[in-house]
Amino acid sequence: MSLSSKFEFQNSINFAKDCDEKDELKSYRDKFYFPKTNNGSKKVYLCGNSLGLQPSNTETYVNQVLSDWKEFGVEGHTDAEWPWLPYHEFLAEPMAKIVGAKPSEVVVMNTLSANLHFMMVSFFNPNSTKNKILIEADAFPSDLYAVESQLKFHDLDPKESLLFWQPREDNRYDHKDFDQLIQKHKDEIALVLIGNTNYYTGQCFDMKHITKTCQDHGITIGFDLAHGVGNIKPNLHELGVDFAVWCTYKYLNSGPGSLGGCFVHEKHHRADLKRFTGWWGHDKTTRFNMRQGFNPIPSVEAWQLSNPPILSMAAVKASLDIFDEAGFENIHAKSKKLTSYLEYLLLELKDENLNIITPSSPEERGCQLSIQFLDADKSLFEELTKAGVIADWREPHVIRVAPAPLYNSFEDVYNFVQILKRIRYER
Repeated sequence: MSLSSKFEFQNSINFAKDCDEKDELKSYRDKFYFPKTNNGSKKVYLCGNSLGLQPSNTETYVNQVLSDWKEFGVEGHTDAEWPWLPYHEFLAEPMAKIVGAKPSEVVVMNTLSANLHFMMVSFFNPNSTKNKILIEADAFPSDLYAVESQLKFHDLDPKESLLFWQPREDNRYDHKDFDQLIQKHKDEIALVLIGNTNYYTGQCFDMKHITKTCQDHGITIGFDLAHGVGNIKPNLHELGVDFAVWCTYKYLNSGPGSLGGCFVHEKHHRADLKRFTGWWGHDKTTRFNMRQGFNPIPSVEAWQLSNPPILSMAAVKASLDIFDEAGFENIHAKSKKLTSYLEYLLLELKDENLNIITPSSPEERGCQLSIQFLDADKSLFEELTKAGVIADWREPHVIRVAPAPLYNSFEDVYNFVQILKRIRYER
């Protein structure tokens, strides 16, 4: 059942404005910069699933680092407003709240695909019998490339050692099919790696079910949270997930190509796992003694390699401070209502060629709705772009629309559908 049936929605601009007026998060819209049209009005920005908007405080945070560097030089590591030496530690607690973890289980470092490779060094340990990796068939390409290369690194043939959880004809994944795959190959699978929210359909998988199923069969479970972090509640620690990775430039608004995040459950922190190491993962009390063997920090920080890029971390901190102030529970609640209003308005079009491939249940999706018009091609998306809508196109034949609750309004959603109506039915 769609969440929209639980709300008393109305198809009117006055209703949308009334929702915005009552929105406890309405003030946060003014904390972000929106692209403008030629006449100076804000574009309808619904692309937070690809790149989040810049927070207005980012410039201040980055300039603070530049100012401290200018004033202190190397002594900025200890004397800066936010000292550089422990800078990554300032991000741990707010990030942990977002992914449902302990601060000791979360670190911001590297980028997503790099972190994925580092995690598989530790958590993919094939042997003669358990040497397969299971992923969803329509995983984001970089995940597929990563697991294929890891298999080849271990002299395994991806054609033999890569298993795919296939979607059904409606593009959605059924967890019964996942269970059957696990049951059939339970003695062969060494690792399950799932993108918890599918980039194409917006379907959010049941992480609790997937994790328990893997745990029941002694299979390592990891998640790529790229399209889920900042808009769904992963509860990584409580579920007992082995590891997870994510980016921060989508819903977490840290800027193009910014740093990634990494989670390793505390049960692995003191385990003798294989890992690629660097000096920033070494015990902090003796890190600068230099000439001694590697002594890992007993936390996820042990997986760090190099000292962190502070300018990039400043942009991450700028956004996380907004998340922390707004409260993730509030953000998550608004997300459900916002996407439900979008779904309601789209269904109000009563268009027999409209196909929303994202599940209607709010528990099975995040901020994104993926829509198709079966009688239209990419030109519809291109006309939306010309009309001031920034959404996202993905082959084959999907427009991804993602109202981000921190900065998108109900009026944004209403205006998007009005522009769509005008282009599709009134031209």
